[in-house]
Amino acid sequence: MDSHQHFIGGHWVPGEASIQVINPSDGQAMAGIARGGAAEIDRAVRAAHAAMDGEWGRMDATARGRLLLRLSELIRRDAEALARMESEDVGKPLSLARSDVTVCARYFEYYGGAADKVHGDTIPYQNGFTVLTVYEPHGVVGAIVPWNYPLQMTGRSIAPALAMGNAVVLKPAEDTSLTALALARLAEEAGFPKGALNVVTGLGEEAGAALAAHPGIHHISFTGSREVGTLIQAAAARNVIPVTLELGGKSPQIVFGDADLDEAGTVITKAITQNAGQTCSAGSRVIVEDRIWNSFTGDLARRFAALRVGAASQDLDLGPVVNAKQRDRVQSYIDLARQDGLPVLA
Repeated sequence: MDSHQHFIGGHWVPGEASIQVINPSDGQAMAGIARGGAAEIDRAVRAAHAAMDGEWGRMDATARGRLLLRLSELIRRDAEALARMESEDVGKPLSLARSDVTVCARYFEYYGGAADKVHGDTIPYQNGFTVLTVYEPHGVVGAIVPWNYPLQMTGRSIAPALAMGNAVVLKPAEDTSLTALALARLAEEAGFPKGALNVVTGLGEEAGAALAAHPGIHHISFTGSREVGTLIQAAAARNVIPVTLELGGKSPQIVFGDADLDEAGTVITKAITQNAGQTCSAGSRVIVEDRIWNSFTGDLARRFAALRVGAASQDLDLGPVVNAKQRDRVQSYIDLARQDGLPVLA
């Protein structure tokens, strides 16, 4: 079983404690990650500040963009290995994980190309005066990414931050840290200066909380639950720094009787089963016009009954949810429906 370390200041740093990584498909431990806390976060923040004061901070936008483009190339080179790692770690079907790798590579490609095209504005003013705005990096930024789309969310969080010249401290979700660490290895291979990207693994209430509250962080981004997002905002407010939050939310789908019901059934089934429904825009509610209620819900039930379910490596329609806690949470909703006398159709 592999044991993974933190990536801090261009070095792989062992943790004093570890967390088992569980394969959702069989419930077995498949790796271990370092369990970081306040000390490791502080070390990473200091390394990031050193990078801003050193080679990374002196690098111009064109050079930064070339590094991001190189990283995009390396992600594509290792696409199959990364997809299998993501699939095994999250429990998602392999074909979906392959798509996630492509999206991650595209983030670095896009922001690599955009890095030297961030221009300031000239603002009309009085005669004889020129007023300019110049966009500057925040400095050292923190990024906390979720477990449902780790590669995608890591790319979306850190690629624009790095393109603008920020140094990053990344805290991946403890359930799905493996591809974030793999990206750190590729960033090292691409030639990013030491401290430009740092990855500290660990629990949200330990490493994540320490990152959000650290006085050396100049901006924090977080994708996850509303409850934790509230805590992130409160921690950031104490240091008077900006935050970027993408919090949980589900989307209703409305079906009228004159719709293409076959197409609607296909879309609605896919919208809630993709990634086992673990998606912030998952279509978890369907509002159906009365006159087609019986026929349409019956069709949805048949579609659900036909889904192929299995381990992530089998690449079927549906893999497992990410962990036992998530499974129990979903089951509790079904139990509540039964207690309230609601029919469970599928």
